[in-house]
Amino acid sequence: MVKTAALTVSLIVLWGGIMLSGVFAADPIRLGVLLPLTGRDATIGQIQKNAALMAAAEINARGGIKGRKIEPVLADTEGTPDGGRTAIQTLIQTDKVLVISGGYSSSATWATSAIAQQRRIPFVVTSAPADKITEQGWEYVFRLNQPLGEHLEALATFISTTAADIKSVAIVHATSLRSSAVARRFFKKSASLNLELVIRERFETRGDHLSAAMARVQAKNPDLIYAITDDADSAALLVRQARALKLNPKLFVGEGNGFDQTDFISQAGEASNHIVATALWTPLVPHRGAGAFNQKFIERHKNPPGHAGAEAYAGVFVIADALKRTRTLTPDAIRDALSRTDIITLLGPVKFSAYNQKSQQNRLPTYLVQWIEGQQEIIWPKEFATHKPIFSAPIQTDPQ
Repeated sequence: MVKTAALTVSLIVLWGGIMLSGVFAADPIRLGVLLPLTGRDATIGQIQKNAALMAAAEINARGGIKGRKIEPVLADTEGTPDGGRTAIQTLIQTDKVLVISGGYSSSATWATSAIAQQRRIPFVVTSAPADKITEQGWEYVFRLNQPLGEHLEALATFISTTAADIKSVAIVHATSLRSSAVARRFFKKSASLNLELVIRERFETRGDHLSAAMARVQAKNPDLIYAITDDADSAALLVRQARALKLNPKLFVGEGNGFDQTDFISQAGEASNHIVATALWTPLVPHRGAGAFNQKFIERHKNPPGHAGAEAYAGVFVIADALKRTRTLTPDAIRDALSRTDIITLLGPVKFSAYNQKSQQNRLPTYLVQWIEGQQEIIWPKEFATHKPIFSAPIQTDPQ
């Protein structure tokens, strides 16, 4: 009797092992991932690559998609339109992918989106912000991240509802094309906020040049400084120069990756205290998995994933969710499943909808974070706040 029971247990274990080994016997489901693995955005591309691979590994560890592995196929866009066109054509024609995720550079993503639509391959854009990407009525193009036209919403609502006595602004920005474009966008937005532009300063990263620029800003004594740079070195230098000049606006806001990185804190030191940064995502958001993903990513790769990493990670899970809900694994079936997406990710809710001029666009908030004693805290939107805002000078706030 004992031998029979033991034999039964052994057969069950053996059969379970055979079944487990056969879970991934079928061919993997190939997911194309468009990334800037070379070129000026290669550092971001590497982060997105690591995040996408991490997501795929986690999905496969949970059993994959209908007993099949999900296999990311990476394609380098080089961050350019021509590179993007070559990359997506290779994914479609050579690699035979059924669905595509990714996209960081708007110019490259615009080019790849047009081809995805033409070839009827669903494409989930994870990071490229240009508004026009989801304003074409394209059936096969979805966007997970916030479009550019919504990036200033958190700052705008914060000023209009919580810091209404901020009346004047100085715009200080790096000379790069991106920083200049952001400065123009904020200038247009400032008109609706009744902010008077008292000075606009472009700066090079040289210390003497930046010092002179900040001295001219000091002379105007603005209520708000809006500074733009993607480089942590220049962001840190900028705030150190401001502190050295005892420039004390009511609110100092930094726009761009330069102000939203731990490198900024280490380089700016005490000068970073109370600096506010705009953010598209932070691991402080109360969405399931946000903090755990951030910590795991840092442990594995020694640097934080930032919003681009979080978007790449979430994009794979959004596609996996759609794949699980399809009856057949065809591009059209996947497209239909994506259009019905309604899930929660570490970014927040994902549901593709049409509004204003956009279609198949996910709606996510933007955030204001503030560096307080070396720690990042969310100060806006109010429902996500982990700390009350701290103003550098007395301010009359809205009692609401």
